[in-house]
Amino acid sequence: MWRKAKDNFLMIKSGLDRWMGEEGQKFLKEIGVRKGQTVLDFGCGEGHYTIPTSKVVGKSGKIYALDKNEDILDMLKISVNQASLRNIEIINGNSRMPIKSESIDFVLCYDVIHYVNKKERKEIYGEVYRVLKEGGLFSVYPKHLRGDDPIMELAEVGLENIVKEIEESCFILKNKILKRLIHDDHYNEGLILNFRKGG
Repeated sequence: MWRKAKDNFLMIKSGLDRWMGEEGQKFLKEIGVRKGQTVLDFGCGEGHYTIPTSKVVGKSGKIYALDKNEDILDMLKISVNQASLRNIEIINGNSRMPIKSESIDFVLCYDVIHYVNKKERKEIYGEVYRVLKEGGLFSVYPKHLRGDDPIMELAEVGLENIVKEIEESCFILKNKILKRLIHDDHYNEGLILNFRKGG
């Protein structure tokens, strides 16, 4: 029993190590993150997307890592310091983003919106629209929808409803990308929705 638990832990650690290295960077490039960009990781958690994004955007880029959970952000700070990453700014906050308008090229919002109701989701979309540059991308991974391990605020919500909600906030759906990506501490097939600000 102990041996099986240890093997599972090592499998998870191995998968996370691969993701935090080359695999996460490859995924982010494939969905549109580029060197030199300014990126917001909204609901960043412990940095499973923040750290690979930091490596993709490089020294000429910047990433804002925003979350409202102080304990998680403390864990992220340790990881950032251990990796000597200097292009990450960690922000304790929620849907009110202390970020200048039209200053962001790309927003990641992955496995986050199931925590909040429709009214709060609209507030998030409005703030994302405000901080994004014209032509910037809003990339959403809407995990926990109806039919995809449904829980919390998205348990009865379908993919088409999320697309409609975001389009009603003046975004244009650019593409849907089915990819293998990290969810919590394991890999998962997920549908990424990329929306563009402006025409």
